[in-house]
Amino acid sequence: MIYQTIVEAKKKGDKLFAVLIDPDKTTGDDLSKLIDLAVTASTDMFLVGGSLLVQNRLNDCIQCIKESCSIPVSLFPGSSLQLSDKADSIFLLSLISGRNPDLLIGQHVIAAPFLKQSGLEIIPTAYILIDGGVPTSVSYMSNTTPIPANKEDIALCTAMAGEMLGLKLIYLDAGSGARIPVSERMISSVSSAVNTPLIVGGGIRTPEKAYADARAGADVLVVGNALESSPALLLEVASAIHSCSPTKVN
Repeated sequence: MIYQTIVEAKKKGDKLFAVLIDPDKTTGDDLSKLIDLAVTASTDMFLVGGSLLVQNRLNDCIQCIKESCSIPVSLFPGSSLQLSDKADSIFLLSLISGRNPDLLIGQHVIAAPFLKQSGLEIIPTAYILIDGGVPTSVSYMSNTTPIPANKEDIALCTAMAGEMLGLKLIYLDAGSGARIPVSERMISSVSSAVNTPLIVGGGIRTPEKAYADARAGADVLVVGNALESSPALLLEVASAIHSCSPTKVN
C-alpha cells in the first residue's frame, strides 16, 4: 500500500523520492533509460500523468514501468480521462487552492464508477497550486489562480483545511516548468501546521534544492520536468533526498 509506505516513512523521519512521468514526453528508449536510472537510485515511486495528455500512451507507459521494475506506480491525473487500472494507486486530487468546482468534486463524480471497480488504491490528496513565477499548464487547464509564492499563511490555512476535511496527503506544487519552486519557508510553515504527509513538487532542478526541501519538512519530493532534459540528475537528486533519511543507506 503506497499510502501506508508514505505514512510509515514519515513516522521514521525518512524522505521519499518520486519520479513524475508525462506519457506524452517520455517514451521508448528515453522511458527505459529513466526506469533503469530510477531503479539504480532506489526511487520510491513513480507518478504518471500530466495536465493534458494528447497521445494515448498512458497504459503503455504504466505497463512498461510495471514490466521493468517493482517500483510502485501512482496515477497523477490531470482529468477524469487519465485513468488506468494498470497502476497501483491514484492520487485522487482535489484542487483546494482554487475555486473551480469541477476540480473539487465534478471530475471525481465522473471518475467514481471506474475507480470503484478498478482495484486501485485510492489516496485522497489535497492539491495546492503555488505560483511558480510563470504561467503553467496546470493553472491554465484548471482555470484557477495559484497561491502567491510569498503567502505562507494562505498555504498553511489551506493545508489545514484539507487535513480537517480528511484528505490524506497534502501536495504543494509549483507546476511543471515552474521558474520558482516552492520556498523552504512555505514548506516549513505548512509542515509544522499539519500532521498529514507533505508532498512537494514543481521547479526542483538541483540536488541542493531537493535536500533543502526535505530538511524543511517535505516528506516526498517529486521531480519530473527537469529529468526530461537531464535524466542523470535523477541519481543526484535521489541521493540528496535519501541522505536526509535516518534509516536509508546511501
